Amino acid sequence: MNNSQSILNKFTSKKGQVAILIDPEKCDNGPKLLELIKKAEFAAINYFFIGGSTVTKTEFDLTINFLKLNTGIPLVIFPGSSHQVSEKADALLYLSLLSGRNPDYLIGHHVQSASEIYKLDFEVISTGYILVDGGTRSTVSYISQTTPIPSDQISIVRNTAIAGVLQGKKMLYFDAGSGAKYPISAEIIKEVVSFGVPIIVGGGIRTLEKMEELKKGGVNVIVIGNHIEENIDFLLDIKSFTCGNFDYDK
Repeated sequence: MNNSQSILNKFTSKKGQVAILIDPEKCDNGPKLLELIKKAEFAAINYFFIGGSTVTKTEFDLTINFLKLNTGIPLVIFPGSSHQVSEKADALLYLSLLSGRNPDYLIGHHVQSASEIYKLDFEVISTGYILVDGGTRSTVSYISQTTPIPSDQISIVRNTAIAGVLQGKKMLYFDAGSGAKYPISAEIIKEVVSFGVPIIVGGGIRTLEKMEELKKGGVNVIVIGNHIEENIDFLLDIKSFTCGNFDYDK
């Protein structure tokens, strides 16, 4: 285990960074993924997050090997299970699903993978993972058999986040779920940005306006997943956001 904090320091360094979430189960590890890499590089995205709820070890390894060979963008594992581990990544988000009460996702998968992760030379970032209802039944919710926090229960979201920080989590990841109808609200972000740790937000983010709202609200990393799968050319639009040329008030 590498105790350096290069990726964590990058997460902390500024607001409005962008990560593209890649689900290895949906990848061809060929021309389509190569196209995504090239457009992501053009868009100046900051990170690739790699992982998925139902990804096999073979699918995971093939995708992360392909990415490592074809891009210099930092690779961060966003694991859906204990076998999604690779030393070829730059960092691993060591997720604890704080919004649920399933012990497997609070500590069970961690115990299964602990010895392997401890021996590997990559950065491990303890992360409090909080699911908030995005208007759909997400894959994460189904697989983990947990219920997301209702989006209007802001005090519960806030207290869950505080509990994670008090436990020593180095980051907080708020997720409305894959394909969410409603992304994490500005009201929630306002309540959680002052806790002294970087904030990651994902799920249901489809517009530059929402990305700019999250950036102005203090979010460090904005994660785009499904919308890129549906419309890869959205990466070309993101270029204006990452380069500071997007006019929010236009």
